[in-house]
Amino acid sequence: MNTHFTIRQAELSHIDSIIELHAKTFPDEEKWTYAQIKSQIETFPEGQICIFENDTLVAASSACITELDVLDEALNWEQLSSKGTIDQHDPSGDTLVGIEMIVDPEYTYLQLEQRIYDQRKKLAHDKNLWRIILCGRLDLDNLKECGSALRTYVDKVKTNETVDRILGLQLSNDFSVKKIAPNFFGEGIPAVYVEWVNLEYSASKKKKYSSIQNVRICAVQYRMRMVNNFSEFANQCEYFVDVASGYRSDFVLFPELLTLQLLSYLKVSPAGLAARELTKYSEQYIELFSDLALKHNINIVAGSHFTTEGDKLLNCSYLFHRNGEIDRQEKIHITPSERNWWGVQGGEQIKVFDTDCGPVAIQICYDIEFPEQTRIAVEKGARIIFVPFCTDERHGYLRVRYCAQARCIENQIYVAIAGTVGNLPQVENLDIQYAQAAILTPSDFAFARDGIAAESTPNIETVVIHDVDLSGLARNRKMGTTLNWKDRRLDLYSVVEKN
Repeated sequence: MNTHFTIRQAELSHIDSIIELHAKTFPDEEKWTYAQIKSQIETFPEGQICIFENDTLVAASSACITELDVLDEALNWEQLSSKGTIDQHDPSGDTLVGIEMIVDPEYTYLQLEQRIYDQRKKLAHDKNLWRIILCGRLDLDNLKECGSALRTYVDKVKTNETVDRILGLQLSNDFSVKKIAPNFFGEGIPAVYVEWVNLEYSASKKKKYSSIQNVRICAVQYRMRMVNNFSEFANQCEYFVDVASGYRSDFVLFPELLTLQLLSYLKVSPAGLAARELTKYSEQYIELFSDLALKHNINIVAGSHFTTEGDKLLNCSYLFHRNGEIDRQEKIHITPSERNWWGVQGGEQIKVFDTDCGPVAIQICYDIEFPEQTRIAVEKGARIIFVPFCTDERHGYLRVRYCAQARCIENQIYVAIAGTVGNLPQVENLDIQYAQAAILTPSDFAFARDGIAAESTPNIETVVIHDVDLSGLARNRKMGTTLNWKDRRLDLYSVVEKN
């Protein structure tokens, strides 16, 4: 019978053979499980390569794609591979990571690894990936025989003073040594990170937008004070936009019901008529913040403003992009006070907005107290939630604050909150205010203590400014102490948007 080698994608029917081959190749290591290999094949079938001699499996390998900077992370094999499941696979990433390669010991003389390296390079070219990263085993017997330190041993292999079959094969395939990992496969079991760079990689083809890492947010703790006309209101708003822009913020967040300040000079009653009177200023409000966003080169979440849609009175938050675009999110959940005093009705759509800093969502005050709304927004891609709020005393504020922190943990996202302070005794239902602006994070080692990136002193007029790291958020979702987003039991429950 003629010998014929074929290269194929791994299939579920191959799993038992892969497990047997792994046990034969690495008899002293823990065996692969059916669940691990099944997860690899279902998650990224193109990265799971098998070589057959006729119908006999003689080599297999596993790989995944990631956006993480693997070389900068202190990872071991379990972390890099998600304990063999490759759950961290990210099709939008730019790096192909080799997880495992096994070759039947009886076939090592054929250098079947070379064929797998060639397939991986082809995959990197086809998917326009920047590089391939491997963390390969070293020949422990040869390492002990040399009696050298790890770094010295690697240098000797590079200069052909000693032979390490795997590392030597990687070097001959244009991989370069990047880092030594002394305990990668377990205590005292070293490995070496090697990198191959795809010289035909095109960043412009890979992603529509460049990857944004740090996003600077300014949350305004805005004092409600008497004004005599719209111009005075506009001057107060521009002052804070100018402050935020001066610190090179990407976003400035104003509080909910910002334009209620205008009622200090309009003096309309009862409250329902006063709210509808404010809608007459919608054009001026939109023109003001649209101009400020362009003038100061900043994205503005302009608190919220009463808007009419037919006979409906809506509480709407507007996002004014620094490129001139305007988006709007209606408040979905209406408090009893808003319903009874102002006659406000709820909106119908949960939106996520594409910005030059990635997708964001706005949830106005009470909305953040409903986890379903945040879950839907995050499922649509939002990584930052902006919460303009208006609360009269500390209990109301803490409902917003505690729920915002819970949303950060549940969804592994950032939430920024900003509210009003001061008093407007002449305006019905706006007598007193309580607020403490904050920028909140998940609760884990990679983030600030207590999950609070920054917060203001309560009940004074001020701003709070902080950078949030979106790449850190991505790492936390893949390798955090707990993986709240990944570990949702979607087999038991789901959150469904009806509209």
